[in-house]
Amino acid sequence: MKRRTVPLTLLLPAAGAVAFLLVPLLGIVTRAPWSSLAGRLTDPAVTEALRLSLVVSGWALLISLLLGIPLAWLLARARVPGKPLIRSLVLLPMVLPPTVAGVALLQGFGRRGLLGDWLASLGVSLPFSTAGAVVAAAFVAMPFLVISLEGALAGIDPLYEEAAATMGAGPLRILWLVTLPMARPALVAGAALAWARALGEFGATITFAGNLPGTTQTLPLQVYLLLQNDPAGATALSLLLLAVAATILTALRGRWLPVGGGGR
Repeated sequence: MKRRTVPLTLLLPAAGAVAFLLVPLLGIVTRAPWSSLAGRLTDPAVTEALRLSLVVSGWALLISLLLGIPLAWLLARARVPGKPLIRSLVLLPMVLPPTVAGVALLQGFGRRGLLGDWLASLGVSLPFSTAGAVVAAAFVAMPFLVISLEGALAGIDPLYEEAAATMGAGPLRILWLVTLPMARPALVAGAALAWARALGEFGATITFAGNLPGTTQTLPLQVYLLLQNDPAGATALSLLLLAVAATILTALRGRWLPVGGGGR
């Protein structure tokens, strides 16, 4: 097949778009304090923030899996009233400003929020706690899992599940042994993106859970703190988070990210 010539009127703005996205990232790479990078990344405050980030993002991923998989199945398979509204609700945390998401969490789960009195009666206080950081991360991360998995589930022929049901398998067994294995690429991709989003969460966390060292101060919050007094340190941590994000996107290429066929 003959390679199509790219019009100059499209090539130039496209190249400008690539440069616009690339220059800030190159700025992190080229301005990173490479000579002192190891020492900065092993600083006790940084390792504590990294530990907390892994704990928060891990729990947020678990919550996303436990709640997001059934929700994705519901959207893909069930006939329920208000499904477009539910789908819009899933998408909403992806487009909300992070600080607005934090305010929403305060009004919902804060001490004076809609469920504040009920949570207090159970002895639970989410704001300014590690649990609050987990809730904030899960709130913004779960949509990535739900959207990825819903599309895959919608494309699976229900005859496979119906055949398993005729052999006596229950709904959970069918989901675990038939449906999810067939949707494994989308499930892995959605889980990886949800985890990465939880790892990089900042705005909702600082608004809802605060910036408390050892309790809610994750890596993104540590970057914000260092930026005020140690820009080189902030750049070093930004490089670490950039490397994690790039690794995930590279691993998911062709699963979540479309790989074009024309012009290759």
